[in-house]
Amino acid sequence: MREHPLSTTVIGSYPFPSWLEFASSHLDKFGSSDIAEMQDDAVTCAIADQMHAGLDVISDGEQTRFDFNLSFYGHLEGIAMEAQSPRRFGPPAHDQRGKHQITGELKANQGLGAVEEYQRLKRLAPPGPILKMSVPGPFTMSGRLLPNDDYPDRYAITEALLPIIGKELEDLVAAGCREICIDEPSMSCYGYKEDTAHFVDIFNRTVEPVYGKARLSTHLCFGNYKGHAVGYRRYAPLFPEFLGLKVDEMHLEMAGREYCELEAIAPIAEKMDVAVGIIDVKSYLIEPVEILTGRIRQCLQHAPADRLILAPDCGLSQTARWAAARKLVNMCAAAEEVRESL
Repeated sequence: MREHPLSTTVIGSYPFPSWLEFASSHLDKFGSSDIAEMQDDAVTCAIADQMHAGLDVISDGEQTRFDFNLSFYGHLEGIAMEAQSPRRFGPPAHDQRGKHQITGELKANQGLGAVEEYQRLKRLAPPGPILKMSVPGPFTMSGRLLPNDDYPDRYAITEALLPIIGKELEDLVAAGCREICIDEPSMSCYGYKEDTAHFVDIFNRTVEPVYGKARLSTHLCFGNYKGHAVGYRRYAPLFPEFLGLKVDEMHLEMAGREYCELEAIAPIAEKMDVAVGIIDVKSYLIEPVEILTGRIRQCLQHAPADRLILAPDCGLSQTARWAAARKLVNMCAAAEEVRESL
């Protein structure tokens, strides 16, 4: 349980400042010291926005990543990066993300970069808030890699990635990170048609090296690429098996689904903390505090305050910064208002 009821957190990603978006497209104009300075400045901006909002748990905003997981492929050995999107025209959607060929044994001898991200966050963050890092899980990571003779299907690729992800989690804990979110959105997107017990086994074997050594959470959502979901948007097919995930906190998106299946948080709260997405990251409605307080009280009908955590539906990287900042401010204000009334 958290130190106080109705804690506020983020999933991980936060919008890039506009200047970072521009600079990222012109990196050849900058030297290595310029880029390091740019990375520090971007993380400082993300921290400042989160601190201004009053969050209990903050991240580095994943400011040095390309999306929440795509940058991790750049750290993998044994793959050939696809240079272009397979579909470059038409409405933005998940099928514009390319897949990479596997050319050899999958390895990451230098790690996946999350430790360096945590060290930067720790160096730049002020005292007070809890620092959280997010790492994509092996099943989600496997989705962007093409099977071959050595790795004949997605599950074989997952098994190859599992110890790599596990080692990254171990290295984060060794570096002092005490809160880690293992992102497995592919499990929640495809659980309706896959073996959920198998998913639980994969997840638990991934976190086994660090289970009990850090506060672990997982984020179950239905995708948010350019503000678009993917897959069958129901949690019911995942349960009760997903209650067996070895985590301290489970996050579910609710706001963008009009709080459909809100009752699903009740059995989760009996076993672990449940983080409910009360901010719709796909909408540009800045949810008024009075609406959010009503939603929080609605959540309290299913989960006790000391088990309930409040968050956006998903990472905020696909939301404009001005909107993301205002949404977080209102979320934290609503949490404080309800907390004072308990």
